[in-house]
Amino acid sequence: MKVVAVVPVRAPGEGKSRLAGILSPRRRADLVRGMLARVLAALGAARRIDEVWVVTPDESLDLPRGVRALHDHGTGLNTAVQLAARHLTGRADAMLLVAADAPQVTSAEIDRLVVRAAMLDVAVVPDRRGTGTNALWLRLPTPLAPQFGADSAEAHLTAARRLGLAEGRIDVPGLSHDVDVPDDLDAEPMPEAQARLLETETSLPGLLARATDLTLKGFGPRVGHSRKVFIPLTHLCRDVCHYCTFAAPPPRGARAYMTEDEVLAVARAGAAAGCDEALFTLGDKPELRYRAAREELAALGFTSTLEYLAHCAQRVFDETGLLPHLNPGVMEEAELTMLRPVAVSMGLMLESGAERLTRKGGPHHRSPDKQPALRLATLEAAGRLAIPMTTGLLIGIGETRAERIESLLALRALHLRHGNIQELIIQNFRAKPGTRMARHPEPSLEELQWTIAVARLIFGPAMSIQAPPNLSPGALAALLAAGVNDWGGVSPVTPDHVNPEAPWPELEALERDTEAAGRWLVQRLPIIPSYAREVARWVDPALRTAVLRRIDSLGYAAERAWSAGSGAAPLPRYRRLAAQGTADPSTPPSRPVLEALARAAGGDRLSEEQLETLFHADGADFHAVVRAADALRSRVVGEAVTYVVNRNINYTNICTHSCGFCAFAKGRGARSLRGPGYDLPLEEVAGRVAEAAARGATEVCLQGGIHPDYTGETYLAIARAAREAAPGIHIHAFSPLEVTHGAATLGLTVRAFLERLAAAGLRTLPGTAAEILCDEVRAVICPDKLDTAGWLQVMRDAHAIGLRSTATIMFGHVETPRHWAQHLLAVRDLQAETHGFTEFVPLPFVHMEAPLWRKGRARSGPSWREAMLMHAVARLALAPLIPNIQASWVKLGREGALEALRAGANDLGGVLMDESITRAAGGVNGQQLDAASMQAAIRSIGREPRERTTLYGTPSRLPVNAAWAAPARR
Repeated sequence: MKVVAVVPVRAPGEGKSRLAGILSPRRRADLVRGMLARVLAALGAARRIDEVWVVTPDESLDLPRGVRALHDHGTGLNTAVQLAARHLTGRADAMLLVAADAPQVTSAEIDRLVVRAAMLDVAVVPDRRGTGTNALWLRLPTPLAPQFGADSAEAHLTAARRLGLAEGRIDVPGLSHDVDVPDDLDAEPMPEAQARLLETETSLPGLLARATDLTLKGFGPRVGHSRKVFIPLTHLCRDVCHYCTFAAPPPRGARAYMTEDEVLAVARAGAAAGCDEALFTLGDKPELRYRAAREELAALGFTSTLEYLAHCAQRVFDETGLLPHLNPGVMEEAELTMLRPVAVSMGLMLESGAERLTRKGGPHHRSPDKQPALRLATLEAAGRLAIPMTTGLLIGIGETRAERIESLLALRALHLRHGNIQELIIQNFRAKPGTRMARHPEPSLEELQWTIAVARLIFGPAMSIQAPPNLSPGALAALLAAGVNDWGGVSPVTPDHVNPEAPWPELEALERDTEAAGRWLVQRLPIIPSYAREVARWVDPALRTAVLRRIDSLGYAAERAWSAGSGAAPLPRYRRLAAQGTADPSTPPSRPVLEALARAAGGDRLSEEQLETLFHADGADFHAVVRAADALRSRVVGEAVTYVVNRNINYTNICTHSCGFCAFAKGRGARSLRGPGYDLPLEEVAGRVAEAAARGATEVCLQGGIHPDYTGETYLAIARAAREAAPGIHIHAFSPLEVTHGAATLGLTVRAFLERLAAAGLRTLPGTAAEILCDEVRAVICPDKLDTAGWLQVMRDAHAIGLRSTATIMFGHVETPRHWAQHLLAVRDLQAETHGFTEFVPLPFVHMEAPLWRKGRARSGPSWREAMLMHAVARLALAPLIPNIQASWVKLGREGALEALRAGANDLGGVLMDESITRAAGGVNGQQLDAASMQAAIRSIGREPRERTTLYGTPSRLPVNAAWAAPARR
């Protein structure tokens, strides 16, 4: 499919009239040009866009190379779109119209949008208010006349439905942000002229308040850090910076480089201490200055320091799993290309863009690699190669405030072109004995705060800004107040070889000090979270799997101590946070979280953006979300915790589908089996049902793979066999996938087949096969399975004939919180229509044996924080329509399930006489939890156990206190 992106643009001087009261005509024109450049850059980098066109009446508009222009007469947006559609019909299969004032959009979002829209004739991407149209997908040729104007989003969809076109509404966060009113400018780059005026900013408190606000908008309460080892591969350097004690000439008889064994010994110590990062620091190309370096490299079999660095980084990764971050200095593009496969990120401090500091008397005199133009050129080349770079300023070495601002603007201009500056370090000069600048005054804390705050204002809320904590002991709260959101690399193993006089803070102390300042310390990888989330763009294929398996849905380092199905205990840190009676008054929840919680408490439908906000919660926000969910649970269903006495019967594990998350199903042929395939005869199914009923079960849950020989008659026969074996037992059976398969084989509609199943004994449907109700995710994890609309329609049909069902979500693999929000809203909206769901069941992804994970294409399940938030946010999002939230003890473990009961859940599901699916994926939490054990567990947290039926009624017999005295057959 050939897809052409079209961007309508008015003359820059005519745009953004609603900002006329606060921006001059020139500034508005600059804003229009800047936003257009960013939109075009995102479209140009998108892999699924074949051409980019601009429709404009301005024939003098300067466009990037490769972008084509189509000139109109400026008669309006609808006319411009019609012109583009006529021009492209016959030249392209589809047209994606994108607003020129959506500068936050990324190429990855564009690619995802094309995937989701590909099966539609018309797709609308609304603005954040949900009324306007910020992007419009049209399959060409199209009979649709554009409907831009008031409420254009619904107008486009209504017109498409009237024409019988396949239509859909797709939310894209980066496209939802357009710039129309003054508040929108917070996320826009500060104009250069305005940034230069900050030189004379005299109100530090006012500056800090603005910086804090932007930081919290971008990162919330989180403050990142990377656990690392510091590997000084060589102290030799051809530069002679006047403040540096790291670089030194080689002592007589000493080695110029660390040996491979020395490097690996440090790396192994770091891996044993829980580190993820191997930071390689070295001087700039010492072989160009020192004969000893050249000779030692030759003896090692290398022609350059960078070649040896690449070799050592590869060995560290291969043998210890640490992720290399490289700081080798100025490099050419070919050298960066050589190092990219062995580094998840690199670093090069600009230090200062002031060229005068390289002249005689300056700190960079006789340091050829400290020429600002060379360092900027390296960062530029890294941008072309999509290498995430850490850079920043060293303040207090003789530069002025104005020069710092110019340096920041130079870095920002580069970042706007390539997007590859992952982090800014604002480092304060420390005078070191034995250097030429030993008596040079150090910058004050206020000067450091000023610079951090100015950097935050110039770069905005999304940029990660770091200040080394070991260089400002006792002042961490002041740094956070200035705009810092990250402490950088902190090592529990090695010293800071660049600043050996300043020891790293103990991680426990760093955590305490960060929390005392009202923030929440979280671990990350050497690649910043927003870049880790886009591994396909920013990380070389050789390292992508290693990154993907270590991150959570936000890109931070996932906790190693817990994973779904592992049997590990819940994390004490988050357990304590969730269990606190009241939040610390010094760290109140954020306003967006409080607003979303207030709306949920009233039973209102939350927006996708509000649900995303809740899923991002951490620190005080996490506490507030969990406590609000628990309070809502108490109001809705009280203190009882329900469970059902049931048995799972998986009658076949042979399946024609190839879901990437499933280790249970086996393929048709012997070569595809990871264990024996089976297909239980009806007699065995009936025997297990009868045995379950005899031992006290009120429900049997019947599910299996999509066996190639099964037809609708097979499912009908299974239902009849179960009913005949135990007429009084509740048959909870057949996922929507099985239902659609059975209906198709008999040539029946889904509804007609469900009616036949109900007549055969079926009473409710399990809500499995939902996974994530978002087709862009399903295209990755289960491409040959029924789509989102298909799953929802099966449930709609079932509910219409009186068959109720559960609803599930399987999370923690390739999806994001945005997809979780879309899933919850899809379930809520259907429940508002049918009222057929009995409960919602979060199912954490058990990764160990899942094919997608083993192929390196999925995360390692959800983090503990995410697992608890899924239960809490589900409670808040689905209230008051779905009263029951179930915790899966098979996935979470006994203690984990009990914690979920404190986070909004009120049901523990079934005692599960047999459980196969989670065990096949590597779970170790057992096959059953008898009724007595379940009751004891519930009472241990002060709640009252209550046995229930499948439909949440009371069993017609006395509760079972000790299920299944006899062993169950396998």
